[in-house]
Amino acid sequence: MGKNKLARFAEMETLPNVVQAPFSEALNTKFKFKGVWKQEFFKNNNPLVLELGCGKGEYTVGLAKRFPEKNFLGVDIKGSRMWVGARQSFNEKILNAAFLRTRIELIDSFFENSEVDEIWITFPDPQLKNKRTKKRLTSSSFLTKYRTFLKKDGIVHLKTDSDPLFNYTRKLLKYNSLPILTETDDLYSTNFADDIRSIRTHYETMFMEKGENITYLKFNIHSANNIIESPDEEEAQ
Repeated sequence: MGKNKLARFAEMETLPNVVQAPFSEALNTKFKFKGVWKQEFFKNNNPLVLELGCGKGEYTVGLAKRFPEKNFLGVDIKGSRMWVGARQSFNEKILNAAFLRTRIELIDSFFENSEVDEIWITFPDPQLKNKRTKKRLTSSSFLTKYRTFLKKDGIVHLKTDSDPLFNYTRKLLKYNSLPILTETDDLYSTNFADDIRSIRTHYETMFMEKGENITYLKFNIHSANNIIESPDEEEAQ
């Protein structure tokens, strides 16, 4: 491991806007901020918004600047990347931006029922191989996890350069009769590309320089039924 990474990991331990949870704590005990993120961590009662797979935290920081009346929490396992957003928000005293370092597979261990108001999923690994469907952050298993803590009227945003992931997610939502509120396969050619959706991540900038379209979905995941994969997805696995 390079010296820069080691230095970043060491600094992450000291930043007050970073929470790093051992797996054992997430799995075997009630996490200390579960149910009280707003009151105990952010010291307010403002809405809580997650960015899952936050990478360098561009969306977490960008949204926090635009919406000081909300709390933003970036979630990722890659601490060296997360350090960029954590250090920026600390230096700039952006008190409504923070970061949780953990595996997203464990995400439902950190939040109580209806604790989260909104979720952003920005440029996740599309996990294109059929056998890796369950690893997609918009798979039925992940959406089921999000249901345990997202408010009934909470919104999920997916922004990706991956047409296969966009199409897979749209198909899954329609198969489960989950409402799609906004959809486009070319975000920047539409009026959907407002100030919020136009925050650019490191990877998005790279994709756009290559001339690739950016897709966007805004949807709700609550209904009375279980979320399941479509039959052809199940067969592919």
